[in-house]
Amino acid sequence: MENRLQYLFLTLLLTLGTNSALAQSDDESGTNSESVLEAVINPDLERRDIIEAKVDSENFEFGLFTGVMSVEDFGTNDVYGVRAAFHITEDLFMEAAYGTTTTTETSYELLSGGTPLLTEDQRTLNYYNLSVGINLLPGEVFVGRKYAFNTAYYVIGGAGNTQFGDNEYFTYNFGGGFRLFFTDWVALRLDVRNHLFTHNLLGEDKSIQNLETHLGLSLYF
Repeated sequence: MENRLQYLFLTLLLTLGTNSALAQSDDESGTNSESVLEAVINPDLERRDIIEAKVDSENFEFGLFTGVMSVEDFGTNDVYGVRAAFHITEDLFMEAAYGTTTTTETSYELLSGGTPLLTEDQRTLNYYNLSVGINLLPGEVFVGRKYAFNTAYYVIGGAGNTQFGDNEYFTYNFGGGFRLFFTDWVALRLDVRNHLFTHNLLGEDKSIQNLETHLGLSLYF
């Protein structure tokens, strides 16, 4: 009887010891697991204060240009002008332009040797117009390995007035150009335009086309 009681007592002690050891092992492994998860999920990082840059819209454009203008029957001469534009969207813009050139004598005046058709003051041609432009084929020009400049081709057309020979003529214009951005606020522009109007300076109504090519510099703000 005593042997049987001793056996039961020893068995109970072994069982309690084993359960205690297992519980302690589980506690230690659980603590280690939680420590690893906390290190992965909640890293101790220092947060930096970031100042977000404001978006630079620069929808307004102002520029100067110079080039040559061929006035039909009155020679090819220097032209100068100014322009101002508002960029409605990334692809669409409106532009107002003013230009001036001084024409030369016609071939008739040079050959006939008669009375000039126009006085010196009347030979100055001034035009102003309002046009709508569409940007096409945006891209980049690379200079070496370090520099890249944004570019865009565009088409443009509109209407306005031409002052020539003491008269004003309603004028259509259309053409295209190329824009090269040195920075986000300075651009170089190359334009080709055709100005169409009808005059009667030679005695009869005549529809003429006057081609203009100019190079300009624009500022955006």
